[in-house]
Amino acid sequence: MKEHSSLKIESIDKSTDNTLKIYLGDLTYNTVTLATEAFPLNVGYIASYCKKLFGSNVNITLFKYIDELEKAVIDNPPDILGLSNYCWSHNVSYEIFKLCKEKNPNAVTVWGGPNFPLDSPSQIKFMKRYPFIDVYVPTEGETGFANIVRLVLNSNSKENPLELLKKSTVDGCITRKENGDLQHTISSIRISKLDEIPSPYQNGMLNKFFDGLLTPMLQTNRGCPFHCTFCTDGRDDVNSVNNFSIKRIKDDMKYIAEHVPENTHSLHISDLNFGMYPRDMEICESLAEIQQQYDYPKFIKCTTGKNQKEKIIKAIKKLNNSLRVTMSVQSLDSNVLNNIRRDNISVDHMLALYPAIKEANLQTTSEVILGLPGETFENHIQTLHDLVVAKMDEIVVHTCMLLDGSEMNLPDERKKWGMKTKFRVLQRDFTKLSSGKIILEYEEVVIGSNSMTFDEYIDLRILAFIIFVTNRGIVYDSVLKLLRENNIDVFELYYNMFKNLKSASKKIQNCIEQFRNATIDELWDSPEELLENFQKESEYQKLLNGEAGTQIIYHYLAIVVSEAMDDWTEYVIETAHNLIKDLHNYNEELENEFQSVSNYSCGLAHNVLGTDRLDTNPEYYFDYDVSKWLSPKNNQKLSALKLDKKLKISFRLDDEQFKIVQDNIDVYGHSNIGKSKTLKMTPNQKLWRKPILAGIPTSYLCWGDDPDEI
Repeated sequence: MKEHSSLKIESIDKSTDNTLKIYLGDLTYNTVTLATEAFPLNVGYIASYCKKLFGSNVNITLFKYIDELEKAVIDNPPDILGLSNYCWSHNVSYEIFKLCKEKNPNAVTVWGGPNFPLDSPSQIKFMKRYPFIDVYVPTEGETGFANIVRLVLNSNSKENPLELLKKSTVDGCITRKENGDLQHTISSIRISKLDEIPSPYQNGMLNKFFDGLLTPMLQTNRGCPFHCTFCTDGRDDVNSVNNFSIKRIKDDMKYIAEHVPENTHSLHISDLNFGMYPRDMEICESLAEIQQQYDYPKFIKCTTGKNQKEKIIKAIKKLNNSLRVTMSVQSLDSNVLNNIRRDNISVDHMLALYPAIKEANLQTTSEVILGLPGETFENHIQTLHDLVVAKMDEIVVHTCMLLDGSEMNLPDERKKWGMKTKFRVLQRDFTKLSSGKIILEYEEVVIGSNSMTFDEYIDLRILAFIIFVTNRGIVYDSVLKLLRENNIDVFELYYNMFKNLKSASKKIQNCIEQFRNATIDELWDSPEELLENFQKESEYQKLLNGEAGTQIIYHYLAIVVSEAMDDWTEYVIETAHNLIKDLHNYNEELENEFQSVSNYSCGLAHNVLGTDRLDTNPEYYFDYDVSKWLSPKNNQKLSALKLDKKLKISFRLDDEQFKIVQDNIDVYGHSNIGKSKTLKMTPNQKLWRKPILAGIPTSYLCWGDDPDEI
């Protein structure tokens, strides 16, 4: 790896009459709903860098939507086509490359992005598999792509750039020799002083993406100091962290806030460890000022740092609960963490910070990966148990995916752990091109190993779904807190729901059975078999109507929340009630307490996605001040907050909540596919009903009200 602080600008022999036409794209599928909603900031940086170096000698157009790029390539093919290679856009990008070669055989096709094999034999195999790719630019793309543009611009009119590429080595690139072998000198070049890349916001290159569908993206630094083997950013050549200046970041923030449409509420921060560094405090202060001035962003999506959580908490406290603390634990088993080179991340320290996180009124998401090297049924259960005990607001379990560009995907690593894999369609990532050809993306996932069977994998997926739906913060907090107050292990609630599904309503049983079947049916033995199947029009229709190709855990969450939330709540309450009744000190008072907390959960959960959701406001009477009890400032037990007379509370959605949810539904669609995306994009505290007393919201931790003011 080599770092450049600057790149020498050589003279260009081309006249402006022969301006080089360049198309750059970071594509998203939008057949049913948007698959990836972020601005194409990555290719925006490359475009800005090239315009800085080559000025009017290049004419660069950026693309996000597949149909727009396809039409442009057909009608007016470029001289150079550069596309990002991610697992969610791999196949469609290559299909566009093939189309480009048909329309202009002399076009130079450039692939970039992290999903390129690490070892030389796999790289050779990769490039042989994709003959329509002339160049691959690994890691950061600005310098490598600029070197290609320079080579093309400096070639004379009689010189075919493709033939020149075969004869030349290009720094920052992997190219093909005349005999087909790969050639590269410095294959990875990074820019240390990132402000050398002009802002694609400030120069207007990203203006067309403020379309009300896409979400602006901000980057404050590049690189990751950790070495996780499952991640493409765990490589040694990207371990150093380089920064954009604070001034540059502030200017981009302001520009975004001034141009963002009214229906766009979110901002993506693409840093790999946001909040972990001292300067992130200043960035958060600036973001808070932007929020005050522009009422944007309401929600910030990012990956918070894996260490230094105290700094992260301090930084994001300033952001009005618009950002969640991400606990990317992946596993709590020390052997598993060692196997994935993650033992330098203090998970215990993360979990110990939970009280401080709650005191700061922040929400937490904990990410776990199922199927990691050395993982067993027992230690995965223990991980889930410990996260529940630590009171994580949301626990998301991902199936381990093998990515090109990650250490875990090396042949020796796969063999070492006895990884058993299958293939599945990536959610929402499919389309039919104008030619009629069906294109879709797939991923390779670990469904077993020498330490975990396939049946165990399926059972753990079902348990993860039960936890995911039930532990999503706020809605069941009252029930969970009463269990904890009576020294009941909350994990027993989830595990009993898993073991005793026959006692649930038929609607819930059917939902879980469908989830199980979908989890099995989505798996294919080979990508060829998968791709062939979905070329059939009847099978493609299953993708369109949501019978296949969905993110199953979110898809069935949408089904529960839209169609069966009252039934699910009843099952949670029934299971929790059995745990309460098994206590040796169970009595009438405890029964009355349980009735109050269960009514509270019922009120919050009812009909949050129905078309009539503003008109169905449940009301309950309470013997205890549940709202005050739930406040993080309260240290009393529920029994100490018994009311002198019953209190009537109505549970309602306010206008702001309704608008936020409706704006997302309008963007992503009213189907279960669209609703699943809406649930992913809507913070928990904005989804569930609010308790209303005499027209005033009651004190509740996620509403941010002070109980003393009520």
